[in-house]
Parts: sequence; structure tokens; C-alpha cells
Amino acid sequence: MHAALIIPALNEQECIARTLADLPRGMFRYVIVADNGSTDQTAAIARAHGALVSSEPERGYGATCLAALAILPADAEIVVFLQADGSEDAAEAPRLLEPIRRDEADLVLGSRPLGRPQPGALLPHQCFGNWLACKLVRLVHGHTYTDLGPFRAIRRTSLAALDMRDRNYGWTIEMQIRALQRGLRVREVPVSYRPRRAGENKVSGHLRSSLAAGWIILSKVFSLR
Repeated sequence: MHAALIIPALNEQECIARTLADLPRGMFRYVIVADNGSTDQTAAIARAHGALVSSEPERGYGATCLAALAILPADAEIVVFLQADGSEDAAEAPRLLEPIRRDEADLVLGSRPLGRPQPGALLPHQCFGNWLACKLVRLVHGHTYTDLGPFRAIRRTSLAALDMRDRNYGWTIEMQIRALQRGLRVREVPVSYRPRRAGENKVSGHLRSSLAAGWIILSKVFSLR
């Protein structure tokens, strides 16, 4: 089963070259850098490293993921999402891919808490927000998740069946809740997590952005009930 990698990116020129260079050779048939209106050289660097580049000027994690999916080649059967900042290890992608290839799962989530992140990789408010959202999902939807982490793999046909709509920070939680509602086979596997290589986190690095993201995520838990 051919796998495609989608890397959402916004002004990541300090990180994107190394992130692309570190990808295990031959693991992904396609690599798409989903540029979310960067004002630096992120897109140009990605093209120089052989990646396909989608463009979505509307700011929002979900919006840029949807734009990348719109240019996904037809023979890509599994979609993997990875952050651009180097905080996740692409070499661990087989942990996500193999349960799908063995037909044991439709959606595989990389869990940072299960993988014991490096000190400082997750800020205290990230840990609390993640814990709270997972608790609410259990209360409202009856399933226990340990993480809302962005490193994940999903069967392409399953992703199409989810009819994803969120264009902002609610993308990851929407995917996980809709997966439960559609009866997908979901698995969590431990993945490592380290501090980003350079620059600042666009969400967790700013209190206002963190609060906005948290509100959107928690609201999504109830709106999808």
C-alpha cells in the first residue's frame, strides 16, 4: 500500500529542509508540504528538496490539510501527517503504517504520552489541555484516547468516509471523534516527541493562540456529539 506524507507548514524555513532530509528513503511514495500562506522561503525550500507543495492562504490547520488532500495522487492508499518542526521522528512512521497494512486498523494515532516525550517538548498547558480533551471525549463519546497528537496515519478510503470539515485547530479531534462514529478500527501507538528544532510554536508558544485552540477543540467535542 503506497503511503503519502503530508507536512503542514507555516513559516518553517528554519526547519523544513532538515525535516525533509531526515525522511527515511523509500518510505513514502509522495511527500506534500502543505504551505499555509508562508511569507518566508518554506515553499521554495520544500520544492528544492523534491516535495510537492500545496498552497492554502486561509490560516488554519484543517484548511491546509484539506488543500494538501486535494492534490493527493490517486494511487496513495495511506495518508500520514507529520509536523514540519522536527518534533516528531519520521523514522517511527512504520509503527503507524504497519497496523493498516496488516489490515488491523484504519486509523493509527501516535501517542506522545505513551512514548514519554523529552523534557520541555510539551508545555504544561499543552499537557493539561490534551488531558482535558481526552477526558471529555471519554465522557461524551465513550472512548479513551491518550492524545490528540498530529502524527497519525489513516487509510485513504477511511479518511474520505469521515467527511472532514474543520478548517482550524479542531481538525485532529474531529478526525478522532468521526472515526468512532463511523466505526473505524482505531489504534494508538507510542511515539517519541522532542522540542522543535528552531523558531517558536505557532500555537502553544502564545497564550492567546493556545486559549483559542483549546476553546475550538473542546467545543468540537460537544458539537460532534
